[in-house]
Amino acid sequence: MRIAHLFVIATLGSAACSSGGFSESDDRLFAPPTDPRGEAVDGLTVGHRLLDANEPELALEAYQRAAATEGLTGEVLSAIGSANLALGRLNQAEGQLRRAVETDAANPRVWNNLGVVLIERGKVAEAAEIFRRAYALDNGESDAIRDNLRLALAKRDNSGYRPIEADEFRLVRRGMGEYLIRNAE
Repeated sequence: MRIAHLFVIATLGSAACSSGGFSESDDRLFAPPTDPRGEAVDGLTVGHRLLDANEPELALEAYQRAAATEGLTGEVLSAIGSANLALGRLNQAEGQLRRAVETDAANPRVWNNLGVVLIERGKVAEAAEIFRRAYALDNGESDAIRDNLRLALAKRDNSGYRPIEADEFRLVRRGMGEYLIRNAE
């Protein structure tokens, strides 16, 4: 026990004798100072930034914190569904995105992401209809939604020709939570 106390004292003493001591050094190894009176950043904003940085697990946690403060709004459900889509949790993403389109039916991005989940799960006919609705809501302005609609219609029309292998397509994230299905070529 006495040796442990001597070790702690020696360690603290050597730290105090170093050039930096216990104060902040100039090499910025310490975290930046915080403002306790400052406002917290919105959980959705943090989640979107984390999802853009390819950190879907951390984004999901931020979205869940946003759900705790804001409730399960259409935007929060869409964000949680998009994070689960990025994590490959298709069953969870489908349920959350279906709930999101029920609460926020006019958002084409949410409909697009639901279509991506459905096509990934092999529900091609339903995905084509979902993409058609997203394209109509978007007034044909989104190239990603148009490309997803084309792919879904091609898969639906050629479904009897040959089996589509799951690794022939890859998911590409475009913009704020919008996904595009591409050929893996």
